[in-house]
Amino acid sequence: MLKIDLLRHGETTLSHTLRGSTDDDLTELGWSQMQQTIDQSLQAAMQQQAAWDVIFSSPLKRCRLFAETVAVQQHKPIFYDADLQEMHFGDWEALPTQVIYENEPELLANFWQQPTVFTPPNAENMQNFHQRITKSMVNIQQQMLENGWQHALVVTHGGVIKLLKCIALNYRLDDILKMTAELGQLNSFVIQDNASVHLLKEE
Repeated sequence: MLKIDLLRHGETTLSHTLRGSTDDDLTELGWSQMQQTIDQSLQAAMQQQAAWDVIFSSPLKRCRLFAETVAVQQHKPIFYDADLQEMHFGDWEALPTQVIYENEPELLANFWQQPTVFTPPNAENMQNFHQRITKSMVNIQQQMLENGWQHALVVTHGGVIKLLKCIALNYRLDDILKMTAELGQLNSFVIQDNASVHLLKEE
């Protein structure tokens, strides 16, 4: 059984926007949110002898810089996967949702309700996002199996975690925005033999 703990990045300088693939920084609070979660997990792991074998991370610095710190502290290998990046929001990148609502209220409402049907202007569509994340899970599974790793930390984004929750719970992709993925928190999954995911624990 392969276990992956997905850690969402903490608060960033562009919070309250659709950050997407915009490469913004963690705030001091954002870093501490992630550090507190990791410290709690490592403390629990010490009691169970079950710390992470490897770390995978989105290359965006709100994930990468913290992941690198954990990798150095824990003496674990780290791999960067561009497929673990957040959904790209096109013309809505880094815009506050309030601004989008004021300018394109109908399109924003449609996107919230049916993201598989309505895509923001020049953005990545939900089907491509789904394929990208599925590909990333297959790659992670392959690397873990090839190296005998049982437990991985994956530092990534809210959309990625929400998508995997939809898949694991057999929800429609249109329900993705109803899923939760709190800043700086862990959600644990099991990767099955066919690279499908099963939700083990959510914070």
